[in-house]
Amino acid sequence: MDHFHEEVVKKHHRMMDEIAYYLSLLVMVLAGVFALMEISQLPRVIMSGQYTIGQLIPEILMTLLLAGMAVLVFFYRDRLRTEYEYTFTNGALDFAQVFNNKKRKSLGSLNVKTIDAFGPVAGKSFQRYISMQGVQQTRWFLNRDGNLYFFYFQKDSKKRVIVLEPSEELVGLIRQYIPYGAYQE
Repeated sequence: MDHFHEEVVKKHHRMMDEIAYYLSLLVMVLAGVFALMEISQLPRVIMSGQYTIGQLIPEILMTLLLAGMAVLVFFYRDRLRTEYEYTFTNGALDFAQVFNNKKRKSLGSLNVKTIDAFGPVAGKSFQRYISMQGVQQTRWFLNRDGNLYFFYFQKDSKKRVIVLEPSEELVGLIRQYIPYGAYQE
């Protein structure tokens, strides 16, 4: 029998993120408008000949700064609405990061049959793995107060710990496929 489960992890308390998102839209529009105003005035100022190069440099820098801010906010505003997606298919767990329900970035895949340890972050074994020398941590969760679990495994002789926020249903499916003794509390 095939086991398939897909879930999306959203932030529980999103009000501050929503406020930041709409403020970023406002900053983007205002910076763009002011940059366009500065750009439209530059040819007139240069052609008048009343200003020296030393006086024009701050105007040009302000224009570039405002335009750069508008462009930067345009490209990164969707990151304020981040979600994680976990897809479990017969022992393979795929991870993805979704930005504003528009852009999807694949983070990787993990065959849970090959892991060394799996368990809740609140358990004692998590501290043992996280404090080991040379362990690379990866955090794919949004809620620190959520029900967090970890995977510990070695790949290409590198020790890795992935922390995620699965539902109880997903935890049950994972436990069916992990090796005997890998679940640790």
